[in-house]
Amino acid sequence: MRAVLLKGPTCVGKTRLAVNLAARLPLRIISVDSACVYRGLDIGTAKPGGAERRAAPHCLMDICSPRERYSAARFAEDARSEIARARAAGQVPMLVGGTMLYFRALEQGFAEMPGADPAVRRRIRAQARAEGWPALHGRLKALDPAAAERLSPNDAARIERALEVLQLTGRSISSHWVRASHHAAPYDGADQYLKFALIPENREAWRRRIEERFHNMLERGWLKEVEALRSMRLDPGLPATRIAGYRQLLEHLNGGYPLAEAVARGIKATKALGRRQLTWLKAEADIERLAAESPRCAERVESAIRAHWKIGGGRSARRGRGNGARTAAIP
Repeated sequence: MRAVLLKGPTCVGKTRLAVNLAARLPLRIISVDSACVYRGLDIGTAKPGGAERRAAPHCLMDICSPRERYSAARFAEDARSEIARARAAGQVPMLVGGTMLYFRALEQGFAEMPGADPAVRRRIRAQARAEGWPALHGRLKALDPAAAERLSPNDAARIERALEVLQLTGRSISSHWVRASHHAAPYDGADQYLKFALIPENREAWRRRIEERFHNMLERGWLKEVEALRSMRLDPGLPATRIAGYRQLLEHLNGGYPLAEAVARGIKATKALGRRQLTWLKAEADIERLAAESPRCAERVESAIRAHWKIGGGRSARRGRGNGARTAAIP
């Protein structure tokens, strides 16, 4: 096995599980989260806290400015580098997160697609201003239903990109994804990953947790974090401004609607994100699905890692926390 993949929708306990495992196994945790790559976006992205990151450092967090665009192709390249570093250090690379497009890029490769075309994007944004992004999502659904199914009607950045690729190439972005799966890098075969998915069994309780976490993040100062982001005067099309929760709070700060409505919209957007993540996971093959609420999740994942990497169960094999520490337990 090349690496462990731990996937799941938002707010199911992926980070907690990974940190707990890192206390017992020589893991290198690699974040698979398109929001956590941005510096300064901490509370609203539910990044692990300082104590957690000291105990179990996370790679590919805080690696770029909110002014940048971080792509799935760039992630795949960065993730492969981190996997190689982990293996060289005798660690087990464990990729943890919910950005399914990033996982796809790593596992299946990523087809070459055209770069951004400013003129095409201006036309698409003009249409969005006139008709709204949900209307453009409807247009995308007619042209590329597979892509539209995975996108929120308000996911401006990805709807724009899907329509842009269609206009520039005459082919749907989902067909590029399929093409990529047939031209994946040789070592990225699905059989080289040990894959787990955390799935909430009690969906109503899961939705309540999303609401409770949203309010908790506000109590911890999330709005001040969004104010700092607003002060950067970013292009509204940048990914950092489109993250669920951030987008709605930014719209509130810009006078769009009252805070209570922004919170309701943000919670709704976060739940919609979770549903889309579950839709991706339904189509996953060769993945072990675990009930997120089960207290035996950690035991099952730990057991599988020990078996596949031939790690003993004694205390001598249980401390491999730091990203730089060499651990002789991994052959």
